[in-house]
Amino acid sequence: MENIKINMWSGPRNISTAIMYSFAQRSDTQVVDEPFYAHYLLQSGAEHPGRAKVLESQPKDPSIVMQNLTATGTNSDVLFVKNMAHHMIEMDEILEQLFEEFTPVFLIRDPADMLLSLDKSLPDPSLRDTGYQHLLGLFETAENNDLPLTVLDSKELLEDPEFVLSALCERLGIPFEESMLSWQPGPIPEDGIWAEYWYDNVHQSTRFKPYTPKTENLPNHLDPLYEHCKSIYDRLFAHAIKK
Repeated sequence: MENIKINMWSGPRNISTAIMYSFAQRSDTQVVDEPFYAHYLLQSGAEHPGRAKVLESQPKDPSIVMQNLTATGTNSDVLFVKNMAHHMIEMDEILEQLFEEFTPVFLIRDPADMLLSLDKSLPDPSLRDTGYQHLLGLFETAENNDLPLTVLDSKELLEDPEFVLSALCERLGIPFEESMLSWQPGPIPEDGIWAEYWYDNVHQSTRFKPYTPKTENLPNHLDPLYEHCKSIYDRLFAHAIKK
């Protein structure tokens, strides 16, 4: 099998970390966790939990990050990089390189579920915090360049992990491995230093948890943000892997 590089873009409060853990179980795959996070924090000034630790833990120059990814990609048959869509700012040349060298995958989640979760970590989130507008821009770049439009929806995956992951692997040109369906509890070595703030649920898990609908209602102040995100979600969901 030729060396395959996969770049998955997601918004926050999705199952991106669980998917990274899933790929980390493969016999042929190296995973990388949000390599542009420090760059994003520096450029945006966003006040995230553990901001100082993140800035110290990674290169902040996206060209150096890309060099590191290129070097990492020689260590295994498959390289899986988990990225947040909203981290992709002030880096047009690097984005172009990512699209040239990596197969894009887009991970989405119904914004009602996502906003309920995000509002607990980042009270009164903005459109930028959701990553939806950035996801749409990245998706349209792939679309305009006739690249594969591979979209994962978290609900679809949680309802049938084996079906969705098998279909994903087929699209990526790699064999599906049963090992992708479970993992040991606790952290993995590839976790970013921010794991202590964001990854508790994944660290307590051993597999993809079944989808459970939210029982809370979305706060009224998030309604306009929800409507904006929902229109983007619907556009991408039309391309999602589903039965």
